[in-house]
Amino acid sequence: MSSSAVMRTVPRSRGRGWKNARKWVLPIGGIAVMVVFLAPYVVMLLDALRPSGEVLATPPAFLPKTWTASAFVQVVSDPAFQNWLRTSLVVAVSATLIVILVAIPAAYFTARFSFRGRILFLGLVVVTQMFAPTSLVVGIYREFYDLGLINTYTALILTDAAFNIAFALWILQGFFSAIPKDIEEAAALDGCGRFGTMVRIMLPLTLPGIVTAVTFTFIAAWNEYVVALTLMQDDALKPLTVGISSYVTAYQQNWSQLFAASLIAIVPVVILFALIEKHLVGGMTAGAVK
Repeated sequence: MSSSAVMRTVPRSRGRGWKNARKWVLPIGGIAVMVVFLAPYVVMLLDALRPSGEVLATPPAFLPKTWTASAFVQVVSDPAFQNWLRTSLVVAVSATLIVILVAIPAAYFTARFSFRGRILFLGLVVVTQMFAPTSLVVGIYREFYDLGLINTYTALILTDAAFNIAFALWILQGFFSAIPKDIEEAAALDGCGRFGTMVRIMLPLTLPGIVTAVTFTFIAAWNEYVVALTLMQDDALKPLTVGISSYVTAYQQNWSQLFAASLIAIVPVVILFALIEKHLVGGMTAGAVK
């Protein structure tokens, strides 16, 4: 065999070997990543299905020695947990509605109209994202204290909405800007006004962006902790993120109930992702390919 034939054969064999290896490497890598992310939830589930005394037993056991679902029953039937769940749902849903109702017209206006100070306005929107609620919690508390809104849903709803409007506005502004103006002009020729065009034409076209904004806003409001810990001092009005920590204190350690409550707390988010997963993927990947 000539040297040129050998040189042609080696690269081909290497390429085939890499293709065959990739069929196994990628699935194994995906499974490994999935295991890493699911491992904490599996541990919480197993600890929730064992008595609290076994959680810190020595030596530790991966599987429960005694299987029981009493922790889930106790948590679901706990009036305090029901109050925390209601608070989280009311705050997260209300904050999300406010964000969408404010961000949609603001994003549409900034995308379709050029006005003096437009760039400055968008820049200020970005600047607001640089301030974390933790750094402003003292001022937030003082402001709501003067307004008499401590221990109220209104305080948490307004705070969560304020910290998420900028993100939603930027996402929707990009979606509105990507829609050709010819579509609006065609709607105007058919007798559709500005408001009708936005509602009937623009909103359906920006549905993936709206879904993305709704998802991230709901999750941010659902998971908020620092502001809720500061503003909600009444145990009955605390959200889940703050309330479930009372299962484990210096005086009582109900570890099984804590893990059961933590698992139940992620159910609304999982349901939300399951319902809008297709639109969410479209919203996150929109604009990646032109």
